[in-house]
Amino acid sequence: TLVADREGFIVVFPDAHSLRMWAVKGVFDDFDPATAPDLPIQTVPKDIKDNHDMNYLLGLIELMKKKYSIDDGRIFMQGMSMGNLMTSQFARYYGNILAGAAGSGGPTRLNMLFDEEGAIKNDAGPLAIWQSRPEKNGTPPGKQYSEFTVNKYNRFYWMKINECDPIPQISIVGEDNFAFYQGKKADLVYLDIKNRDHGQTLDEAFLYWDYLFSGTRREPDGTIVHTGTRLPRKGDKFAIALTDGCDKVWFKNGVKELGGPAIRWQKLKYHGLNGGQKVRGEYLCVPLPFLCEVFGAKYEPSEDTLSAAVTLKDGRVLQFARGSIGGVIDEDRCSMECEALHRDGKLHVSVEWFCRYLFNLQVSACNGVVYITDHFAELSTFMADLIKDLLSGRTFPDNFKNIRD
Repeated sequence: TLVADREGFIVVFPDAHSLRMWAVKGVFDDFDPATAPDLPIQTVPKDIKDNHDMNYLLGLIELMKKKYSIDDGRIFMQGMSMGNLMTSQFARYYGNILAGAAGSGGPTRLNMLFDEEGAIKNDAGPLAIWQSRPEKNGTPPGKQYSEFTVNKYNRFYWMKINECDPIPQISIVGEDNFAFYQGKKADLVYLDIKNRDHGQTLDEAFLYWDYLFSGTRREPDGTIVHTGTRLPRKGDKFAIALTDGCDKVWFKNGVKELGGPAIRWQKLKYHGLNGGQKVRGEYLCVPLPFLCEVFGAKYEPSEDTLSAAVTLKDGRVLQFARGSIGGVIDEDRCSMECEALHRDGKLHVSVEWFCRYLFNLQVSACNGVVYITDHFAELSTFMADLIKDLLSGRTFPDNFKNIRD
């Protein structure tokens, strides 16, 4: 209601009958009532034309159009949890009467999206889509599936229909992890929310409108048009993302060469342990020439490449040497988080230390991925997985076979 008041549009809150949940296909097919005895289980018609709730929503939209001045090209739907499942079902069958659809906390089962041969099941065509996936969403009672797979292939489903570029713009604002996909037929926004349990955040309606719905329209010929939104869908102006063992890096909103694989390195304690050891920290070490390229610094390795001098743009001169946890900044000694490594003729240093200590940047790590930017940002689990796929070249599957849950 707050964003509706601010923007001047009509908002309607439909609900299923008080004694049951939305009639969504596939939800109750193999549901064990013993796992959740209080849930109102129901039989859902196989033919979508016989689905009471779908017809109810269609009728409600027609009623609103008769009663109020409604722009046919600016009708949107949103739902949370079971409401998200219903919104997704409506979008797949009747999305051609909408301009966009959004949902949170309830990804659709993959056997509802793909047939046994991996073909997409859809009757309505392209649609502007927003998917919010709370990081700690969990699975429904009585269900077991991989959230990574289900979330990923829900995203792939609409990327395929909307003919999206597989490389998104990535922006992390606080705990909100955005991937903005541009499509030839319609756009897609994927949001993973750090530390969020099942549900939706209090500002999600504003996010849907400000980033997507405010600039989306369905033209009379059925095409989806995206114009300027209240907030731009752009990636972080400065961001670096890396993962262990990968020789690619996310930089300038694209995949670039790192100049050698990133190395996950452990700082060990030996003193007082009678020959034993303890891990005191893990860091991602990356080629020093790459860091110099990012920050416009001059890299001067020694003849044997076992040490190097680095001159930063502000005039500071740094010195590093293989195996030494100590460095030199101008004439002052400094202690790094772990020792410098030497691989394939290049020194590697902790990217966390380099960016935090020398440039006061924000560093966030999750699920084996390190994300560095110039503002407060907390990398989330599913965004880390998305970034890993980008860096490893798995941006989009060749087919959708053998992924039905």
